[in-house]
Amino acid sequence: MSSHSSLLVTRLQDVLFLTLNCPATRNALAPELVAELAQAIASVQGDAQLRAIVLRGSQGFFCAGGNIGSFQARLDQSPQADADALASDPVAARNRAFGRFLEQLAALPVPLIAAVEGAAMGGGMGLACTADIVLATHGAKFALTETALGIIPAQIAPFVDARIGRRNTLRLGLFGERVSGDQAQALGLVDELAADSAALDALLAQWLTRMARCAPGANQALKRLFAADAAPALAARLDHAALAFAQCMRHEGAEGIAAFREKRPAAWQAEFSAQDIRQTHTPPAAPASSRLPSLQTAP
Repeated sequence: MSSHSSLLVTRLQDVLFLTLNCPATRNALAPELVAELAQAIASVQGDAQLRAIVLRGSQGFFCAGGNIGSFQARLDQSPQADADALASDPVAARNRAFGRFLEQLAALPVPLIAAVEGAAMGGGMGLACTADIVLATHGAKFALTETALGIIPAQIAPFVDARIGRRNTLRLGLFGERVSGDQAQALGLVDELAADSAALDALLAQWLTRMARCAPGANQALKRLFAADAAPALAARLDHAALAFAQCMRHEGAEGIAAFREKRPAAWQAEFSAQDIRQTHTPPAAPASSRLPSLQTAP
């Protein structure tokens, strides 16, 4: 096993295990962690012996999503005057850089497996959705948390969409719903569930054993076949998403990030009660003076 500052890297029988290892931030996707992941992926490009890659989080937590501290740093940077809006805006450029990393993951020529326990939030959920197989514990949690911060799941949305479909992606994104491992399996996000971490190890071993019955070259050829079809349209979609992300970040995102850091509700947050809802479909009572007298029959 080799250890980087944020990543544990192990190779076992030509399977590469990449374990996010930033427990203080619950494995949030800080730029340093993403860079180490990208470097680990680049180091095995062209490796004909590689059989699969496994993504996991250390200490029972998959990934808390984007690092809020790095979001604030990006807000402090102003766009430059340039004809290329994507390249000149540091917020859009950094967002798009993460998308390119996700494209690399999705286009890997070997099976990619995500083993999720704890939670996969925001970008962490997007990370899982680039995988060919997602295994999780019953107690795992998944959510698209971006809109609660006033931003959007820009670079991960196409991968979530490909995994669970447009309707379910909008459901999670528009309502910020947190779903359990069982609910995620019903949505098609998770392929198979395990009771706990030890059972997840056993389940992962079963899937890797199945994979190892398949010829490595044939698996690589199959992955490349599908990746080639999707690449051009995906790149254009992610370019557009990066610009939309930057616009959101500089408007509602500034308030959402400030509210998160100050541990207070964002300005747009509201609560509804059952009584509020009841009033929307209950006709108001007529004033006493306008009520019709009751009819009486003659004796």
